[in-house]
Amino acid sequence: MRDLSLYIHIPFCVRKCLYCDFLSFPVGDRNYVNRQRAGNIKPTEIQDIKNYVNLLRGEIALRAPQYKKYRVISIFFGGGTPSLLSAEEMGEIMDVIRASFVMAEDAEITVECNPGTVDREKLAYYITCGINRLSIGLQSADDGELARIGRIHDYETFLRTYRLAREAGFRNINVDLMTALPGQTAASYQRTLAQVCALSPEHISAYSLILEEGTPLYVNQGDYVFPDEDEERELYYMTERVLLEAGYHRYEISNYAREGRECRHNKVYWQRGDYLGLGLGAASMIGNVRWKNPEEPAAYHTYRLCERQSLTRQEQMEEFMFLGLRLMEGVSEAAFHDTFGVSVDEVYGEVISRLVGQRLLVRKGGRLFLTPRGIDVSNVALAAFLL
Repeated sequence: MRDLSLYIHIPFCVRKCLYCDFLSFPVGDRNYVNRQRAGNIKPTEIQDIKNYVNLLRGEIALRAPQYKKYRVISIFFGGGTPSLLSAEEMGEIMDVIRASFVMAEDAEITVECNPGTVDREKLAYYITCGINRLSIGLQSADDGELARIGRIHDYETFLRTYRLAREAGFRNINVDLMTALPGQTAASYQRTLAQVCALSPEHISAYSLILEEGTPLYVNQGDYVFPDEDEERELYYMTERVLLEAGYHRYEISNYAREGRECRHNKVYWQRGDYLGLGLGAASMIGNVRWKNPEEPAAYHTYRLCERQSLTRQEQMEEFMFLGLRLMEGVSEAAFHDTFGVSVDEVYGEVISRLVGQRLLVRKGGRLFLTPRGIDVSNVALAAFLL
């Protein structure tokens, strides 16, 4: 059977962060778990979420028969904030997935979780229904930095959520961090890294803040003081240095893991495996054909797919290189030849020679890797492979 990964989009969040341009809708600005217990969620909010879960279950059942020759090796619930769903709603989705797809026994099943949106009972239920990995969005251990980017939690809330997850039995946890935040300094970021490393999560993702056009942070950027280019570069180098010393290896430009704890799901994207996106706006790629679900809720009700795009041979080669080179293991020259029937030099010989000469790329053991310098300017290096 061929391997398949599932991405499940849950578009609800407590409120939009000031930097967020993801497809998500806020359902309120109070702690969701407490709102559920107090019974003070607006009926329309409950109905929207329940309707969406029912639609999502319908789409899963509708799409699955096309993938009888596949086995699911990973599932990733992203958003939005998937942990806003009740335990029962998450269980209903998992039930229809298991009933509809062939599942690998060791499938990696990840739920993105914002601090404060889960409790002990919900986490225990996750374990019961087979969810075995959490990705917790901390971003910073500095409460001032969190407030400036509009996060709903403080560090203590994150700490409670992390400890509850460990007590519930989670043995595979990712923590998301961000650099280049307004007001962030080398000292504050070093404290964040130290506090996170002391908790010893299995995986750490560290991304630089990107000001996306149209977001509140972009519109009002003049009201904030951001690290300058040299300071941002210092934070970037600090990430790798501190995490390496703490026992994490860098396996992708922005991702670090304990040995054997790399995110299987994300590696499917970088290695151009088959993945099926389910839910509002979710993207898919099966056998070099891409498509995307509608981003408008009214259109999603019809389960109509957006136009399919069959990738040309040139586009497949480009993706093979610029996605694969994000991984520290680089790309295999033999795999390129097996996939496309030509050597990598026949297509990219001039580009490779130039990047090697600029010390951005290195060849070793039949593989191509970005050098540390190439990683520093990865956007430039990877863009060179666009034919």
